[in-house]
This record gives sequence, C-alpha cells and structure tokens, in this order.
Amino acid sequence: MAVDPVCKMQVDEKNPPGGKAAYRGKSYYFCAPGCRKSFEKSPEKYIKTA
Repeated sequence: MAVDPVCKMQVDEKNPPGGKAAYRGKSYYFCAPGCRKSFEKSPEKYIKTA
C-alpha cells in the first residue's frame, strides 16, 4: 500500500482510484483525481525534499 501525499489515505498501488503521477523519478499514488490534480499543480507542497 502507498500513502496519498495529499490526504494521507492508504492507496492500493496496483489499482489507485485517483491514478498516479511521477515526480523527480518517483511514483505517487492517489485516492481520487482531485488529490492527483492538487499534487500536479504544486508537488513540492506535498512532499518532503531533502
């Protein structure tokens, strides 16, 4: 299971209801299309960078 970076819900990586997006070589999975759209607009807001 993956964690949606926007809402923190657990998402099945094999069948993510909201699809997936790639950012800086890593895949992110989403519970709903709205979460994916929010992430795609501003990914840095939702992920921690080193």
